[in-house]
This record gives sequence, structure tokens and C-alpha cells, in this order.
Amino acid sequence: MGKIISIVNQKGGVGKTTSAVNLVAALGIKGYKTLLVDIDPQGNSTSGFGINKRNLEKSSYNVLIGDCPASAATVKTDFKNVSVIPSSMDLAGAELELIELEKREARLKNALASVRDDFDFIFLDCPPSLGLITLNALCASDTLIVPIQCEFFALEGLSQLIQTVRTVKRLYNPYIEIEGVLLTMYNGQLNLTQQVVEEVKRCFPKKVYATVIPRNVRLSEAPSYGQPVMYYDKSSKGAHAYLDLADEFLKLNGKG
Repeated sequence: MGKIISIVNQKGGVGKTTSAVNLVAALGIKGYKTLLVDIDPQGNSTSGFGINKRNLEKSSYNVLIGDCPASAATVKTDFKNVSVIPSSMDLAGAELELIELEKREARLKNALASVRDDFDFIFLDCPPSLGLITLNALCASDTLIVPIQCEFFALEGLSQLIQTVRTVKRLYNPYIEIEGVLLTMYNGQLNLTQQVVEEVKRCFPKKVYATVIPRNVRLSEAPSYGQPVMYYDKSSKGAHAYLDLADEFLKLNGKG
């Protein structure tokens, strides 16, 4: 049975989608069958795998509202062992539609049950908010990864996220845990970066990944070519960082 992991932070611009795309690609390269479910209406992780959102017949929107099974919306990508349930603009209105549906917080969990055995890992790229779509992701997930950028306002809003996770744990999903906290946009030469790292480690003891994701031009360029960074430039620092993160992730999951 595949493990389901949400990548979530309600603060935008923290490297959430970059981490989703590149960790999934790195795990695929290492031989693990991986599914990325793009439930962010912006659809950036869909584009990050070179999928044209305009040509989609089915998307995560259809899966969420029950129009089609997850398997019917799954797209096999050109990248090793990676499949995607893509996002579409329809997802922007899904929050309002979900309000009226029965067991609205469990729609995604129920939909993914039918494909869970087909993959080693299923990652959910969440929107930068704590609405009904993110609630669906947390209810469906075994764990969550929280990307945090090494900048001044890094911890802003995180208490709200932790409170939401506690509420989900109490009311809907007693098994959910924090998989890990990922430090992104890392620049070891800045004093501020070190201060942020220390503060994050204080707030999340034993949960912070040893691997950090550096600021890297190739990481920024790769999405515009519809490729994960290790396919765009496998020698770049960004590619090495996400391959190292995949190794650390696998080791923590007893597969290293």
C-alpha cells in the first residue's frame, strides 16, 4: 500500500511545488513508483512535468467532486516511474462545490483508495491556503512535509498550520504525523539563514531534514522547460540536493 504524503504550507513562495516536483522525480529515478496529485488550482506542478493543462479531459477537480475515478485522471509522464493527476482551473471553484457534498473532508481519501496499491508513494501538492482542499489532503495523508524558506518571515503562520493539523488529527485522521520539515532557499553565508535554521529546529525538534535546498538558478529555470531539475541539469546543485533529499526520505522510511 502506497504511503500518502501532503506537501503543505499555507504561505506561498516557500518552494512547495518545486519540492513536490523534484522529490517525486528523484524517487522515480531511484526506482519507486510515484504519483503526484496536483490539488493546487495554479497547477504549477502539472506544468513542472510538462503536462499541457489546456488539453486535459480529466483533472484532480473531477476526482475531488466525484466525476471520475482517480485512475481515469492519472497521466503517465515522460519521466521515470512518475505519474500525475493534474490540476485544472476548475479546481478554483471546488471549495464552494465541496461545501454542499456529503463527507466533504474525505472526498480525496476515498478517491485515492482505489489507486493506493499501484504506487510506492503518493504526494499531494496542496494550495497555499488552509481551506477545504487542503483539509481533504490532510485527511487523506499518512504524513506531511512542510517546506520552510530560510527568510525573515519563515515561521509566520506556521502555528496556524500546526493547529490545523492537530484539529485534523483529533476530528478526522488520528494517524497523521509530520514527516519532516524541509529548509528551502538556503544560503549558508547569511547570518539570517543560520538564525532561521536554529529557530526552525527549536520549533520542530528531530523533524528537520539534514538535507537543505539551496537557492539555485537551475531550479528556477527547470519548470519553464516542463522538466524536474535533475532532467534539466543533473549536475546542478539543485539536482544534487533533491536526490540527497530522496535518499534521506527513503532512509527515514526504512527503504534506504
